[in-house]
Amino acid sequence: MPGGEQGLIQPNAQHHYEVRRADLPLHCPMPGMSRWNSHPRVFLAIEQTGQARCPYCGAIYTLVDEAAERSG
Repeated sequence: MPGGEQGLIQPNAQHHYEVRRADLPLHCPMPGMSRWNSHPRVFLAIEQTGQARCPYCGAIYTLVDEAAERSG
């Protein structure tokens, strides 16, 4: 990996990511992902359906209900 990118998430390595409201507005690749070998940033609409798929890499993002996590 190029210098300065150690510890970053490998982009496109997973096919499913869980995100929270704090991550919005959602874009792929996300902050914390290495961008040097990824695709251009694309914003994804996830608020209405709770799920979005990146048109470049096919990664699926699911909006996690934080209230359900705390009570579960």
